[in-house]
Amino acid sequence: MRREKTIIKKGGNWMSRKVFYGVCASLFVLLAVSPAMAEEAAAGLELKLAALGMLKYAAIAAGFGLGFAAGLCGIGQGLSVKSAMEGIARNPEASGKITVGMIIGLAMIEALTIYSLVVALIILFADPFKAVHILLG
Repeated sequence: MRREKTIIKKGGNWMSRKVFYGVCASLFVLLAVSPAMAEEAAAGLELKLAALGMLKYAAIAAGFGLGFAAGLCGIGQGLSVKSAMEGIARNPEASGKITVGMIIGLAMIEALTIYSLVVALIILFADPFKAVHILLG
Protein backbone atom coordinates (compact mmCIF):
# COMPACT_ATOMS: atom_id res chain seq x y z
CA MET A 1 0.00 0.00 0.00
CA ARG A 2 1.11 3.47 -0.80
CA ARG A 3 1.32 5.90 2.06
CA GLU A 4 -0.50 9.19 1.53
CA LYS A 5 1.61 12.31 1.51
CA THR A 6 0.97 14.73 4.31
CA ILE A 7 0.99 18.45 3.82
CA ILE A 8 -0.21 20.10 7.01
CA LYS A 9 1.00 19.55 10.54
CA LYS A 10 -1.50 20.72 13.11
CA GLY A 11 -0.78 20.32 16.80
CA GLY A 12 1.48 17.38 16.21
CA ASN A 13 -1.07 15.53 14.01
CA TRP A 14 -0.54 15.08 10.31
CA MET A 15 -3.44 15.80 7.95
CA SER A 16 -3.55 13.93 4.65
CA ARG A 17 -4.18 15.63 1.31
CA LYS A 18 -7.60 14.01 0.92
CA VAL A 19 -8.78 15.37 4.26
CA PHE A 20 -7.31 18.80 3.53
CA TYR A 21 -8.97 19.00 0.08
CA GLY A 22 -12.24 17.73 1.54
CA VAL A 23 -12.22 20.42 4.21
CA CYS A 24 -11.37 23.09 1.64
CA ALA A 25 -14.15 21.95 -0.69
CA SER A 26 -16.66 21.91 2.18
CA LEU A 27 -15.71 25.43 3.22
CA PHE A 28 -15.96 26.63 -0.38
CA VAL A 29 -19.47 25.16 -0.72
CA LEU A 30 -20.58 26.71 2.57
CA LEU A 31 -19.21 30.11 1.61
CA ALA A 32 -20.69 29.97 -1.89
CA VAL A 33 -24.16 28.87 -0.76
CA SER A 34 -24.60 31.26 2.16
CA PRO A 35 -25.26 34.40 0.02
CA ALA A 36 -27.87 32.53 -1.98
CA MET A 37 -29.58 31.32 1.18
CA ALA A 38 -29.58 34.85 2.60
CA GLU A 39 -31.52 36.37 -0.29
CA GLU A 40 -35.23 36.79 0.10
CA ALA A 41 -37.63 34.93 -2.15
CA ALA A 42 -38.62 36.82 -5.27
CA ALA A 43 -42.25 37.86 -5.57
CA GLY A 44 -44.77 38.86 -8.22
CA LEU A 45 -43.33 39.46 -11.63
CA GLU A 46 -40.07 37.65 -10.95
CA LEU A 47 -41.91 34.41 -10.11
CA LYS A 48 -44.04 34.68 -13.24
CA LEU A 49 -40.93 35.21 -15.33
CA ALA A 50 -39.34 32.18 -13.65
CA ALA A 51 -42.41 30.10 -14.49
CA LEU A 52 -42.26 31.25 -18.11
CA GLY A 53 -38.55 30.45 -18.27
CA MET A 54 -39.20 27.01 -16.80
CA LEU A 55 -41.88 26.37 -19.41
CA LYS A 56 -39.46 27.32 -22.18
CA TYR A 57 -36.82 24.92 -20.95
CA ALA A 58 -39.42 22.21 -20.32
CA ALA A 59 -40.53 22.44 -23.95
CA ILE A 60 -36.94 22.18 -25.15
CA ALA A 61 -36.25 19.21 -22.87
CA ALA A 62 -39.44 17.43 -23.94
CA GLY A 63 -38.61 17.94 -27.60
CA PHE A 64 -35.07 16.66 -27.27
CA GLY A 65 -36.14 13.73 -25.10
CA LEU A 66 -38.90 12.62 -27.45
CA GLY A 67 -36.71 13.05 -30.52
CA PHE A 68 -33.87 11.11 -28.93
CA ALA A 69 -36.19 8.29 -27.82
CA ALA A 70 -37.97 8.08 -31.17
CA GLY A 71 -34.69 8.05 -33.09
CA LEU A 72 -33.14 5.31 -31.00
CA CYS A 73 -36.34 3.25 -31.05
CA GLY A 74 -36.37 3.59 -34.84
CA ILE A 75 -32.82 2.29 -34.99
CA GLY A 76 -33.79 -0.60 -32.70
CA GLN A 77 -36.79 -1.46 -34.85
CA GLY A 78 -34.68 -1.39 -38.00
CA LEU A 79 -32.11 -3.72 -36.47
CA SER A 80 -34.87 -6.03 -35.24
CA VAL A 81 -36.48 -6.31 -38.68
CA LYS A 82 -33.08 -6.76 -40.33
CA SER A 83 -32.21 -9.62 -37.99
CA ALA A 84 -35.62 -11.23 -38.47
CA MET A 85 -35.31 -11.08 -42.26
CA GLU A 86 -31.84 -12.58 -42.10
CA GLY A 87 -33.18 -15.38 -39.89
CA ILE A 88 -36.05 -16.07 -42.29
CA ALA A 89 -33.63 -16.07 -45.23
CA ARG A 90 -31.44 -18.66 -43.50
CA ASN A 91 -34.28 -20.84 -42.27
CA PRO A 92 -37.56 -20.29 -44.17
CA GLU A 93 -39.36 -23.05 -42.21
CA ALA A 94 -39.06 -21.00 -39.00
CA SER A 95 -40.55 -17.86 -40.54
CA GLY A 96 -43.76 -18.07 -38.46
CA LYS A 97 -41.95 -18.20 -35.13
CA ILE A 98 -39.47 -15.53 -36.18
CA THR A 99 -42.25 -13.23 -37.38
CA VAL A 100 -44.23 -13.60 -34.14
CA GLY A 101 -41.12 -12.86 -32.06
CA MET A 102 -40.29 -9.88 -34.26
CA ILE A 103 -43.79 -8.40 -33.95
CA ILE A 104 -43.75 -8.77 -30.15
CA GLY A 105 -40.31 -7.16 -30.03
CA LEU A 106 -41.45 -4.29 -32.26
CA ALA A 107 -44.44 -3.71 -29.97
CA MET A 108 -42.13 -3.55 -26.95
CA ILE A 109 -39.82 -1.10 -28.70
CA GLU A 110 -42.77 1.05 -29.77
CA ALA A 111 -44.02 1.06 -26.17
CA LEU A 112 -40.76 2.75 -25.14
CA THR A 113 -41.47 5.59 -27.57
CA ILE A 114 -45.01 5.92 -26.21
CA TYR A 115 -43.64 6.04 -22.65
CA SER A 116 -41.25 8.82 -23.64
CA LEU A 117 -44.19 10.68 -25.22
CA VAL A 118 -46.11 10.40 -21.93
CA VAL A 119 -43.11 11.70 -19.98
CA ALA A 120 -42.71 14.59 -22.44
CA LEU A 121 -46.39 15.50 -22.06
CA ILE A 122 -46.08 15.38 -18.27
CA ILE A 123 -43.05 17.67 -18.48
CA LEU A 124 -44.97 20.11 -20.68
CA PHE A 125 -48.26 20.20 -18.84
CA ALA A 126 -47.30 19.69 -15.20
CA ASP A 127 -47.13 23.13 -13.62
CA PRO A 128 -44.74 23.27 -10.65
CA PHE A 129 -45.65 26.94 -10.17
CA LYS A 130 -49.37 26.26 -9.74
CA ALA A 131 -49.30 27.25 -6.05
CA VAL A 132 -47.52 30.48 -6.94
CA HIS A 133 -50.20 31.35 -9.51
CA ILE A 134 -52.94 30.64 -6.97
CA LEU A 135 -51.29 32.80 -4.29
CA LEU A 136 -50.50 35.71 -6.59
CA GLY A 137 -53.83 35.65 -8.38
